[in-house]
Amino acid sequence: MELKIKALSPKIGTAIPFPARATEGSAGIDLAACVDGPVTIAPRALVRIPTGIAVALPSPDYVALVFARSGLGIRHGISLSNGVGVIDSDYRGEIQVGLTNLSDTPYTVMPGDRIAQLVVAPVARPELVWTDCLDGTGRGDGGFGSTGR
Repeated sequence: MELKIKALSPKIGTAIPFPARATEGSAGIDLAACVDGPVTIAPRALVRIPTGIAVALPSPDYVALVFARSGLGIRHGISLSNGVGVIDSDYRGEIQVGLTNLSDTPYTVMPGDRIAQLVVAPVARPELVWTDCLDGTGRGDGGFGSTGR
């Protein structure tokens, strides 16, 4: 499978690294901040950081998911503002990353900093069937801690 990546900024590949996997075993492709200067995220603030790239997934059978970088989260409290970003197969616009600062300390994103990771995954596209009755299970409708600690 190919993932076509288009540079939308002339900085991609020079001042801003081209998206790449950090290691051969990495599932995620690192996304970098394509910004002109430092962007400081105040505590509990929300920012949108451009990446300077767009992608073309090969078909509706795939989705690109934007995930947080664990090091930013555990060391600095930087997380994705929407939990996980979903890039549909027909979207061709710039990938932008919503970040939030969950800590009490301002955090500064510098041009070229790795801010998130992109994972391409298969999508099940089930036929939607309305019904008045669902199959029963041992768990039933128990949720929110119903299975124990």
